Amino acid sequence: MYTVVVLALPDAIAFDMATPIETFGRVRLPDGRPGYRLVVAGHEPSVQAGPLRLAIDEELDAIERADLVVVPGRNDPLQPSPPAVLAALRAGAERGTRIASICVGAFTLAEAGLLDGRDATTHWLAADELARRHPAVRMNPDVLYTDNGSILTSAGAASGLDLCLHIVQRDYGVAVAADAARLAVAPLHRPGGQAQYIVRNRATSRTSTLERALSWIEANAHRDLTLADIAAAAGMSVRTVTRRFKDETGQSPMQWVSGVRIRHAQDLLETTDHTVDRIAAQTGFPSTSNFRAQFGQLLGVTPGAYRKVFRPQSSRV
Repeated sequence: MYTVVVLALPDAIAFDMATPIETFGRVRLPDGRPGYRLVVAGHEPSVQAGPLRLAIDEELDAIERADLVVVPGRNDPLQPSPPAVLAALRAGAERGTRIASICVGAFTLAEAGLLDGRDATTHWLAADELARRHPAVRMNPDVLYTDNGSILTSAGAASGLDLCLHIVQRDYGVAVAADAARLAVAPLHRPGGQAQYIVRNRATSRTSTLERALSWIEANAHRDLTLADIAAAAGMSVRTVTRRFKDETGQSPMQWVSGVRIRHAQDLLETTDHTVDRIAAQTGFPSTSNFRAQFGQLLGVTPGAYRKVFRPQSSRV
């Protein structure tokens, strides 16, 4: 039996704490024995987790006996973590204890120096900030989870469940993990490399000089657009609009257009039974094959696979 310590941090996200407790706590081996022993540990007798106040089972020295430590996100991940917690995590990592983070719990791991030089992910909204604060981390904001062997990270809340099931499969194999997935009413296999289903084409400034152009693209992305069309809509030269897009979005104008088209296609895949061919035409892609290629490149799944996740009652692809 593996011992899992769920770390109780001040201002922890309750969902992030509940995910490993419920997932690992319900794992049963073929002979009926539990697969994991669950412990909630912290450096204080109790912590506030949103509207909940949680009593702590054990102190931080429980980490010394852990096979796996799970670090939940905090509602304000930019707040410094208690030094005792960081020291305990570093000591656990030095012993080879597996340490996993849920969502923005990656900030705590990064603060402890455990992600330096390693692949990591976190919620897509927080990924840029984590990368800015911890440049030694190899951030990958477009995956569901990362597994570096002893250090693991996951993206948003649901990805924490994916990571937990991945760990169960590592520990006990596919059959036990499949049973755990059925109990959670969740798919067993969502690979860590799968995208977070987010097209990250957001301008970096709320006072963007491209506001006029971005609004125009949003309304006209279904048309056969050219760079000259975008420049005219922005009231700039082609050279200037290209430079502004690079400076303010990190993308070329046509990359931005592709992102808008993909977002519009996501909406149609989620809300209609239109065929993929029809959606490709409706959203401005020159061909269905081009749509499939760009969708897969940005999101890591096919349009049909995406629809099965977000509109499972539909059978048309």
